Amino acid sequence: MTSGSHGHGRPPRWLCVAVAACCLARWPLRASCKELVCQEISVPMCKGIGYNQTYMPNAFNHDTQDEAGLEVHQFWPLVEIQCSPDLLFFLCSMYTPICLHDYRKPLPPCRAVCDRAKAGCAPLMRQYGFAWPDRMNCDRLPAQGDSSNLCMDDNRTEQGAGGSTTTTTTRRPLAVKPTPQPRGAKTNRGEQRCDRGCSCKAPMVPITSERHPLYNKARVGMVVPNCAMPCHSPYFSAEEMAFASLWIGLWSVACFFASLTTVLTFMIDVSRFQYPERPIVLISSCYLFVSLGYIVRLVAGHDGVACSREPERRHVLYETTGPALCTTVFLLTYFFSMASSIWWVILSFTWFLAAGLKWGSEAIASYSQYFHMAAWLLPSVKSIAILAMSSVDGDPVAGICSVGNQSLDTLRGFVLAPMVVYLLIGVMFIMAGFVSLFRIRSVIKQGGKKTDKLDKLMLRIGVVTVLYTLPAAVLVGCYFYEQHHREAWERAHNCDCVPEAQRERPAFAVFMLKYFMCLVAGITSGVWIWSAKTLDSWKRLCSRCCSRGRSKRGSGGTAGAAGGGAGAAAAAAAATTTTTNTSTVTAASSGGGGPAALRGATTTHVPQSQPLMHHHHHHHHQQQQQQQQQQQQHLHYPLQMQGSGQQTLMSSAHLHHQHHHHQQHQQQQQHQQQHSSATSSAASSVRHALFPERGVSGRTAMGHVGMPHPLQVRLAHV
Repeated sequence: MTSGSHGHGRPPRWLCVAVAACCLARWPLRASCKELVCQEISVPMCKGIGYNQTYMPNAFNHDTQDEAGLEVHQFWPLVEIQCSPDLLFFLCSMYTPICLHDYRKPLPPCRAVCDRAKAGCAPLMRQYGFAWPDRMNCDRLPAQGDSSNLCMDDNRTEQGAGGSTTTTTTRRPLAVKPTPQPRGAKTNRGEQRCDRGCSCKAPMVPITSERHPLYNKARVGMVVPNCAMPCHSPYFSAEEMAFASLWIGLWSVACFFASLTTVLTFMIDVSRFQYPERPIVLISSCYLFVSLGYIVRLVAGHDGVACSREPERRHVLYETTGPALCTTVFLLTYFFSMASSIWWVILSFTWFLAAGLKWGSEAIASYSQYFHMAAWLLPSVKSIAILAMSSVDGDPVAGICSVGNQSLDTLRGFVLAPMVVYLLIGVMFIMAGFVSLFRIRSVIKQGGKKTDKLDKLMLRIGVVTVLYTLPAAVLVGCYFYEQHHREAWERAHNCDCVPEAQRERPAFAVFMLKYFMCLVAGITSGVWIWSAKTLDSWKRLCSRCCSRGRSKRGSGGTAGAAGGGAGAAAAAAAATTTTTNTSTVTAASSGGGGPAALRGATTTHVPQSQPLMHHHHHHHHQQQQQQQQQQQQHLHYPLQMQGSGQQTLMSSAHLHHQHHHHQQHQQQQQHQQQHSSATSSAASSVRHALFPERGVSGRTAMGHVGMPHPLQVRLAHV
């Protein structure tokens, strides 16, 4: 029943099966009781072996690939420990033999392949009490060079791209069709990539069940299918992972408190933060939530956020939208980090409007609703798209859920590309604004005016720009480093064919720098509020809180005293009222200068409810106390004030004291007017530099007449 019998027709299948059952030991592999029908390989262990078509039944009479897969997976421990680099190819060529459309006959592996696999793995099997299976007797396989039987061998010396397997024969070479290779068939060094000898090595997690949600989805190094990243990074040691957890926790807490301080300072004095610098507060608000996401991971733990719930061989989460804790951390870290980048663009854009296009603060604020729409809508759309695509995955180093940790496409599309675009646009607007500020500074210097406050303003803007741009640029560089080398790291871990000199390992310092730059911008973004005005705002808040506390305690004590001796207080009040009324009548009936002096004293105390300036409050308070004491003396002791000359002298002394305070008040008002004139002169110089063709009209780009230029306001507050 050889190939020559095909010309006389095939025998009945029942007869072929019966004879094959009796003579299975010496049954030629070329003979088959079924017509060969090629089908796609579905056995997980044999996917990506170098060909993608097989036929059933195989040499072991498995009618389906499910039967063959159950048996061949018993050899998975030997494949995983790599006892022989030929074992996987040999097993798959036996259990899922290659099927060629232009060669409708069985094509077994060559005897040399079996001998190499047996030589590497049989000693290890004997150590555990197992013998090499008789059904895999290498003597039954055709030898290389047999002119009557074709066989295939893994051509390890002339391996094509992707490790394509070629057939070795003395009659004619027959190329075996390789599986379609994924993108990026070459490494970053330019050498051809090797797929042969790549397997899911520990601590990587193999996906063997077809019912597993990651079956045919998880892939490591683009060459090892059905292989998942473990919960903790396999590239770093336990000590390095412990340091990473401490490092991320430290900076997340520091970022949280720094951002919280900025936000609270804004809430204390909202009017102090106007456009164009108000986006600084919103950037700090975004980093407040970003740091909160890292703190949630710190509290819940690495495994509780980024890892699967499987009891054995836990791996990081792949292509998911849950659980709820993972999704929450993703939204806090990704959504608000993208929003902070957009607010950075808005900050640079508003500075450009103020310095370059001469827009006023009110004109910029009129477009604030559009700024908020852009800053919150774009990250929302991207976050919803990521959740809809189930692209959230776990970070095996930081233990958070984000996007792009396991998929390079999502890393480039949702993280790297937006950050590069936002950074370039922001830097462009900042540079244009600085050019305008330098031009204004040169004009002011030519006019002989001082530019100290403008220099201070430019310095603060420059510091804020550097403290945000530098971390953003370094973070982009870290992402470029990761996406460029990730496949090489995974191949070096899982492929034996990678030379030792070319085995790459990720730099631990780069990853720590990446997480530091993700959080440090939240600390440095509040540098704008690091001034004496911030301290004054907090001092005023503390003084108000303390004064309210003292007033509450004082009112409580007064109420208690009144409750304890209500009768005595009432009697004393009645007596005082009677005495006061009697004294008033007596004083009014007396002649001379006494009533006139009394009337003069009382008329100076009328405007008690009139609002006074804060810096004169202390002097007026003393004056009121003196007047009340004099009035009480007139009321209770009228008989001692008989001499009109003495009363006139006291009234004159009191008027002289009042005149002295009035002169001091006028001098302080003149000093303030001189300071305001100097400030107005400086502002006029800036306005003249900004509007040389309009004089000092102050018309903004929005057409508002009389509005001050934003630089005037900023210089007044510097």
